[in-house]
Amino acid sequence: MNARGHALLDRLARRRSVRDFAPDPVPRELIEIAIAAANTAPSGANRQPWHFVAVSDPAVKAEIRRGAEAEEREFYEGGRASEAWLASLAPLGTGWEKPFLETAPWLVAVFKQVYGLDADGARNANYYVSESVGIACGLFITAVHEMGLATLTHTPQPMRFLSRILERPVNERPYILFPVGYPAPGCRVPAISKKTLGDISTWLENG
Repeated sequence: MNARGHALLDRLARRRSVRDFAPDPVPRELIEIAIAAANTAPSGANRQPWHFVAVSDPAVKAEIRRGAEAEEREFYEGGRASEAWLASLAPLGTGWEKPFLETAPWLVAVFKQVYGLDADGARNANYYVSESVGIACGLFITAVHEMGLATLTHTPQPMRFLSRILERPVNERPYILFPVGYPAPGCRVPAISKKTLGDISTWLENG
């Protein structure tokens, strides 16, 4: 158990968010596996309040990029972000331009179902929606990394453009957008570190 845990930890410690993707195609089956892995997540009352939309169509990806960049430009240059927020982002070298939304072979948009809909259109409650979808997204990221692919948690705000472009029903809200693919040759990522176990945990032990 200890060896398996450390082996997984070592692999996950090498995971990095990527913003520079190769255009090489990724088999649909790998995306299906990642979504199926996400679907194993626990959820409130087992309602599984998530929906994944996988996009490889270049025209749709281009439309998504236009929508995302419009929101991101307002964030970076239109006053939506505070000076402190922009200063925190500066070491990462990010900006409003998002070419990876077209370069990555797949975009996977995750929607949270704020309530369910019966076959006759009647509403039914979902529980702990954001928590449940967040856990599913974490498993999706892990599966993508384990298969040797890369992704990025992209969250332009607001994301209503995704609902419009992808024609999602009224009970769904965009939650996160994952570009998925292979890192581009020579891809560079920011030099960052993670907090230590001591920084992020408190232990109350018997004895």
